[in-house]
Amino acid sequence: MYITITALHKFHGQKPLKIDAIVKLVKEPDNKYDTEAIACEMRYFGKIGYVANSTHTVVKGCMSGGRLYDKINDEYFAKIKFVTDSIAIAKVLTSEEYVEEVENPESDVHYLCENPSKIDVDFIKKSLEGE
Repeated sequence: MYITITALHKFHGQKPLKIDAIVKLVKEPDNKYDTEAIACEMRYFGKIGYVANSTHTVVKGCMSGGRLYDKINDEYFAKIKFVTDSIAIAKVLTSEEYVEEVENPESDVHYLCENPSKIDVDFIKKSLEGE
């Protein structure tokens, strides 16, 4: 399942978005503009943007933030697959891909999540993967 990341913050010449980089997805239920907002964060850069949640910003074939909201934990992860100047498309990790990232001591998951074992992998397997 793919998502569009929009509202990318400018980083004064730095380019945080690289293919296969890990992005942390964080629900923002108190966001005053969108109660189903999902922020996107990266190691070294913090918040880089949001999961698109409008018919005007979601790239065809991607899932909107509203559709993804109830399918993930309060925080979860995706991997960047495509990058342009104004958007990025990321693949939401499957439960197996998440476990692989946790098992890799070099993965940014360890720097973006206080306790990776708190992620409910069974919930992800049921809601994202339909098992």
